Amino acid sequence: MPWYDVSEYFSFTKKERKGIFIIMGCILLVIFVPYLFPYFNPPVQIDPGEFAADVALLQNLKTDTSYVSNSYKDENYFSNDYSINAANRSTNSHPQTFYFDPNTASSSDWKRLGIKERTIRTIQNYLSKGGKFYKPEDIGKIWGISPSDAKRLVPYVVIKTRDKQTSTYEKTAYIKPVTLVLKKSIDINLADTTAFKSLPGIGSRLSQRIVNFRNKLGGFYSVDQVGETYLLPDSTFQKIKSLLIAGDFQVRKVDINTDGIDELKSHPYINYNLANAIVQYRQQHGNFMKVDDLKQLMLISDEVYQKIYPYLSVD
Repeated sequence: MPWYDVSEYFSFTKKERKGIFIIMGCILLVIFVPYLFPYFNPPVQIDPGEFAADVALLQNLKTDTSYVSNSYKDENYFSNDYSINAANRSTNSHPQTFYFDPNTASSSDWKRLGIKERTIRTIQNYLSKGGKFYKPEDIGKIWGISPSDAKRLVPYVVIKTRDKQTSTYEKTAYIKPVTLVLKKSIDINLADTTAFKSLPGIGSRLSQRIVNFRNKLGGFYSVDQVGETYLLPDSTFQKIKSLLIAGDFQVRKVDINTDGIDELKSHPYINYNLANAIVQYRQQHGNFMKVDDLKQLMLISDEVYQKIYPYLSVD
């Protein structure tokens, strides 16, 4: 085969050469990355003495079957990390159980309960910085106390509250004292804005709206009319309703025989259509003999009549 035919396999374009360099770089990176792992994940330093103690304890636990069966019946105990640090436990081979307050228990008390030295230091440090156990289950949140130890000790936790021992599962109910405040009733026709502002939920704007609405009506004849005030929430009205009274007061009335359309429709309960109908009826049939004659107008329903008749007169 001629040489020039073979050379074609070793000639590359610029783009092909660039791709070859990238592939070679990736290969080299894969080869050398494992050698960099020790710099990012340094080996854990193990204390030979602590390791030897752990091994010795595991050997003792293996031979002392009564200790395992009586003290640690949790079958998963030796599968977690707490068993590895068991050499730091109290010198008592059999942890004791007795009622104790975790906020006041001494180091010796924790040792008798079977808690390891390192965990005892953690508890003492937590308490020295102002920490406190508020309920029995809080001891399970301490780092170093295994779930099995927490389960074993929780029933024996007695936390003192206000210098009085209280059972771990006894909840003291706190009954807030009830103060009865007798509030003076407010006459809705005599009260000013200051008096209305003394009511719960009534501010400056609402008190002014109530007074303005009362003035336009000519006075209230019923407490329920206060609830018709513009932008007064019904929930607020229901709160203050029991504090309101409508005293003996003569409301200002409009004369349906003499007042014109403008005077009539200025009343909140009379719109333009009704005011115009009253004037038109009066012009066609003469003056009203009595207020009840207003019922002859088609625009006057029983509901409307009952609402406006206290404000009407035929004088």
